[in-house]
Amino acid sequence: MISSEMAIILKFCGGAGTVTGSSHLLSTAKARVLIDAGLFQGRRDEFFEVNSKFAFNPSDLDCCVISHAHIDHSGNFPNLVKKGFRGKAYMTPSTRDLCRFMLPDSGHIQTEDIKYVNKINKRRGLPPRWPIYDKKDAARSLKHLRPIDYHRKVQIAPDVDLTLFEAGHILGSSIPTIDIHTKKGTTRIAYAADLGRHDLPYLRDPEIPKDVNYLIIESTYGARTRPPIEKAEEQLSRAITRAMKRGGKIIIPSFALERTQEVLYFLAQLLRQKRIKNIPIFVDSPLAVNITRVFQDNWEYFDRKTKDLFIRHLDPLSHKSITYIKSVNESKRLNDRSGPMIIVSASGTCENGRILHHLKNNIENPYNTIIAVGYMPKNTLGRKIVEKKPMVNIFGRPYQLRAEVVVVDAFSAHADKNDLIKYIKGCRGKLKRVFLVHGEPTQTEHLRKSLKSLNIPVSVPKKNETAYLAAV
Repeated sequence: MISSEMAIILKFCGGAGTVTGSSHLLSTAKARVLIDAGLFQGRRDEFFEVNSKFAFNPSDLDCCVISHAHIDHSGNFPNLVKKGFRGKAYMTPSTRDLCRFMLPDSGHIQTEDIKYVNKINKRRGLPPRWPIYDKKDAARSLKHLRPIDYHRKVQIAPDVDLTLFEAGHILGSSIPTIDIHTKKGTTRIAYAADLGRHDLPYLRDPEIPKDVNYLIIESTYGARTRPPIEKAEEQLSRAITRAMKRGGKIIIPSFALERTQEVLYFLAQLLRQKRIKNIPIFVDSPLAVNITRVFQDNWEYFDRKTKDLFIRHLDPLSHKSITYIKSVNESKRLNDRSGPMIIVSASGTCENGRILHHLKNNIENPYNTIIAVGYMPKNTLGRKIVEKKPMVNIFGRPYQLRAEVVVVDAFSAHADKNDLIKYIKGCRGKLKRVFLVHGEPTQTEHLRKSLKSLNIPVSVPKKNETAYLAAV
């Protein structure tokens, strides 16, 4: 603990200078609060090195706040519990429901990956390795999750109150707004590490909390502007129609959480509007199937238009042409079916999961189409496909990339440069400083320069850097 005379301390433990592994430690006179417990997602050795260690003692934390269920914001929470955290983790009800599937799935993926690594290590005479946490660890961590509704102020520590505002990024995403009570008064910190765009399908628009003194905000697209989301619908329609005329299959690698549901929303809409002909659509990801059910069960958190559809029993994520697949045998049978057809499968970066089998069986056929609907990090199979490398390796074997590749840039649940600047402007008034996190250095620096005209102090913290905040 720090003395009551000292400033509020904010330590940037992850998600600073990069777009993954968000985690920030807030220390007050009477509490230590962790904001997000994200997994750093990178190459295997770096993944284990970064995620296995904390820059603090988990058992010293009073509580944790999780902004949303994406793994780079919630995925290291089971390890936090495994290492001694015994407090509560606060989040929206939808985020709690999503984490019940996302966290055990993360543990399962780590376990399977380690099995593969240990087979190789055994042949090389190297010692075995262990996952950071497994499915059982994840399941044990779920008892610490505590849902609170949007706009409800809750005391989470003796001198700390929490209110969650809509982030508009994914279902259940929030802007945690923390009020710290000192002898001087109340200091308010808002955390918009993943901020959504306005007018996204089914999601509510981001909210701006009042009287913010310090703002921590993402910079993922700090140097970019995004085309309108309606363009994604047009691109999907054209690409699907071309492939159908060839009699080919359409393979869509997609993240199980949020992007799959967004793609399904547009596909169902295109079918209902008869902008594409009827075509079988298969969602081949057990996690995506479970996540979509959570979306359907939490329809009251969607925007007014979408809630109205559910009230009228018109589920925008369903259509008679959409089939959800869980079993391995059902998945394998898709390879024996002739096109045209659409397969939506995880993972979104094509690094693991069932998508690899679908790519292996379809990537060399020029009648087929691969549609990329998400960001593909460097060195991933997805990036190589997007860059149209003539040869790519799948399961260690080279394959010719002969299928058509279509990149739909309009898909993005992140605010772009203009959205971020507009949001920061909306927080002006009592705003003393802005911290730019969750961005690659070039994107963050561009945004920092763009904010100079606002005459608001802007900081770009490095990992494990500490900021001392003056109490208001």
